[in-house]
Amino acid sequence: MIFWKLFYTFCKIGIFNFGGGYAMIALIQNEVVVKQGWMTLAEFTDIVATSQVTPGPIGINVATYAGYTSVVNAGYDPFWGVAGAFLASFSVILLPFLLMLIVSRFLLKYKDHPIVKTVMSVLKLTVIGLIAAAAVLLVSSETFGTYSESPLQFFLSIGLFAAAFFLSLKRKLGPIALIVLAGVVGFVVYYGL
Repeated sequence: MIFWKLFYTFCKIGIFNFGGGYAMIALIQNEVVVKQGWMTLAEFTDIVATSQVTPGPIGINVATYAGYTSVVNAGYDPFWGVAGAFLASFSVILLPFLLMLIVSRFLLKYKDHPIVKTVMSVLKLTVIGLIAAAAVLLVSSETFGTYSESPLQFFLSIGLFAAAFFLSLKRKLGPIALIVLAGVVGFVVYYGL
């Protein structure tokens, strides 16, 4: 039954995720697209994009949309998709919440211990790798398109990516301004004024 698999899968993602929502994206993609085959990479890419522009933490948003899509793609009614969305969201936070209740007392007491500091520094490197994996996941033909299908979309995607990277890194432009700017450019290019 998909609900049990969904619960188990998202509990596993939640307990083995380090580094927050962006690090979680690669784990979710590996489970729901590669291992379980509950959705296509194109559907998952759309879920990540939607999760970026909806309020709330991105990891929970991706889990919510992935739970819904997985259940609906399995042939269930959209009502059960909502149950799948809730179950995935609940499952991804359940074990980390319980673990933090237990570990927080230990961490507060021993945060300056050399072993704890070493473990935390190694986890920081792991987080950087997971976030990089999420970024690489999004560099695909589903995101950028292909030159053979639509040269305009392909070059526009690369241009927007480069501009967003530059404006974020050098000009310190925030994500909301970048999203609005990209939306305006896309509107002008595709629909004109």
